[in-house]
Amino acid sequence: MAARAVRNDDGNLAYIVSLVEDITPRKQAEARDHMREQALERVAKGAPLGKLMLALIHDVESDNPGMLCSILLLDEEGQTLHAGAAPSLPDFYNEAVDGLTIGPERGSCGTAAYTGQRVLVNDIANHPYWPEPYRSIAARAGLAASWSEPIRSANGKILGTFAIYHRQPRAPGPHEIAVIESAANLIGIALDRRRAEEERHLASLIYRSSSEAMVVSDPDNRIIAINPAFTKITGYELGEVLGENPKILRSGRHDAEFYRLMWQAIETQGLWQGEIWNRRKNGEIFPAWLTINTIRGEQGEIQRYVALSSDITDKVRSDELIWRQANFDFLTELPNRYMFHDRLEQEVRKAHREGSRLALLFIDLDHFKEVNDTLGHPIGDMLLIEAAERIHACIRESDTVARLGGDEFTLILTLLADTSDAENIAQHIIAALSEPFVFGRDSAYVTASVGITLYPDDSTDVEQLLRNADQAMYAAKNAGRNRLSYFTQALQESAQYRLRLINDLLGALADRQFEIHFQPIIDLASRRTVKAEALLRWNHPEHGTISPAEFIPLAEETGLIVGIGDWVFREAAGCLQRWTELAGTELQISVNMSPAQFQSDVLVIEDWLAHLRSLGVAEQRLSIEITEGLLLNAHPSVTDKLLAFRDAGIQVAIDDFGTGYSALSYLKRFDIDYLKIDQSFISNLETEPNDLALCEAIVSMAHKLGLKVIAEGVETEQQRELLKRISCDYGQGYLFSRPLPPAKFERLLQDNRGHLRA
Repeated sequence: MAARAVRNDDGNLAYIVSLVEDITPRKQAEARDHMREQALERVAKGAPLGKLMLALIHDVESDNPGMLCSILLLDEEGQTLHAGAAPSLPDFYNEAVDGLTIGPERGSCGTAAYTGQRVLVNDIANHPYWPEPYRSIAARAGLAASWSEPIRSANGKILGTFAIYHRQPRAPGPHEIAVIESAANLIGIALDRRRAEEERHLASLIYRSSSEAMVVSDPDNRIIAINPAFTKITGYELGEVLGENPKILRSGRHDAEFYRLMWQAIETQGLWQGEIWNRRKNGEIFPAWLTINTIRGEQGEIQRYVALSSDITDKVRSDELIWRQANFDFLTELPNRYMFHDRLEQEVRKAHREGSRLALLFIDLDHFKEVNDTLGHPIGDMLLIEAAERIHACIRESDTVARLGGDEFTLILTLLADTSDAENIAQHIIAALSEPFVFGRDSAYVTASVGITLYPDDSTDVEQLLRNADQAMYAAKNAGRNRLSYFTQALQESAQYRLRLINDLLGALADRQFEIHFQPIIDLASRRTVKAEALLRWNHPEHGTISPAEFIPLAEETGLIVGIGDWVFREAAGCLQRWTELAGTELQISVNMSPAQFQSDVLVIEDWLAHLRSLGVAEQRLSIEITEGLLLNAHPSVTDKLLAFRDAGIQVAIDDFGTGYSALSYLKRFDIDYLKIDQSFISNLETEPNDLALCEAIVSMAHKLGLKVIAEGVETEQQRELLKRISCDYGQGYLFSRPLPPAKFERLLQDNRGHLRA
């Protein structure tokens, strides 16, 4: 207030003029300025955030009686508000809003944080931003008005809300608006400061604790700082490298061009990253993964270079191990199939560029399986290792030898002056591998079959060259093993024909291209037909009748034999049913079974037996023929199936006896009913006394073991007489009948027996 006296002319007091000014706004502004100064001072002194918030609320509430203040902080996901400070509000209210999800109509604070705008609610009880249950909670706390201001960071991000409550409905005036704005701003500054400190602390912690070596250098690339990991990895302390150029770590493994390109990237892109070999203080060279970043000022000038590196010695070793395992055979340490293909492709491209010739050789060890089976896999592995060494000793430095797997090796021969070079190397390998392999008291003998194909003579395509060499190798095996064979066009045509047959086999059964023929088996004493062998025939729509010797191995190789064999069984059983119904004949039909059928889980013997029962055919009317090879090291599953046939009353015959792995122990171990003498012993009975003696010995042995004998391939009356003389039980061959289709075989039975109706 200001007053002035007004006097009359005689000097006496006439009246007093008084001026009264309301300075409340100025005092309020001064109070806000004081509050701001105190808050900033606390921030500068590093007061904890919790104390800062409580002190600010205390200042606001002290200067403005009736105000109740609250600070809520937004979570990192920006979805929910959590209690920061609200000392004057009831605990139940603070608990209710702690974890409040932001959104429209979520009270003043939830709405302000969601919209990023100031929210002024003058009457909570009647405002849409305060639906239930928030309205009831506010009423219980005695809160009638609520004004909320978003708290923002320096970059404008919402960090929370500052709210002022009143216990009576009311609207804010300019002072209240200024207070809420100032308080929210101050809390934003405090939150920014705290987060900056946390980031600095985290950066410092990372700098000190990181396992990565860190180097900071000035614009002249002189080291000004390192972290403990740098010392641990390189061995250098700060005092030893301060002011030095990081090139003190150079290993000498990289040329000047490497570093030129590195600095070119740093200067143009501000970043370089890659693998580098460095040198430790003790002189040890090690691989590192290095990242160099350029730190620039506001004007674009270089301020610092920051290098981060990690010792990747273990990773490099692991990568090398993985690479070696992926590219080299673990047993022989030769390149494996993957690397061999890569090398072959490279050499073919090189030969194409240079106009040169190369040879591809496939080598397969003959009789290796017998070594494994008789001497065991450890000896087999030792043989493969020595075989690899012998092969490697026969080749030149420019050549590549690889192991594809099992007992198969490959050679890539380059720089051939003449095709005879490849043949000479192949002959040396064959000779080297034919020498005995001696392992202590054990000796093993193998030979080698080698297939040779030439680039570009035979093909320029890598895959075709592989097929060519494989075909040539099999040709060497088929020619008697322990030899080499060149690829020829005839081999290619044979392979293509074989592939077409396999494709045709896939649909042959569904297209009803198969049929069964039956060849009689005669009782040599009575000359009666007592048995018959079911023989499969394939009537190909283009090639006519295809020999079983051609397609049976393909069916076994592809697994189709399992389904085909099941069909043969069912067809044979159907014929047995018909002939039984027609004449009640006691004929027995034998069905050939492949080892592949016994090894397959698809074969369920009970299904076969159930089928026989459904037809009314006795199990004894069926027999199966197997080869001796099936009994060699027979798997328990094979044994179980043979026993299942025996238990069902189905008899078992050994086919081609004497040509395979003949051993009397098998005859004792398995319940065998018949031996079938291979036709190779029968064909020369009249002229070869040894064959007759062998047949007589087989018959005598079989009879003493309780087995019957069937002679295959009987073609002359003299053979029949000789077999009868040595007491052979049965005969089978063209002398009696060729294999016949079912209708003709039925007529044969009718002619022989007279009572069998057509």
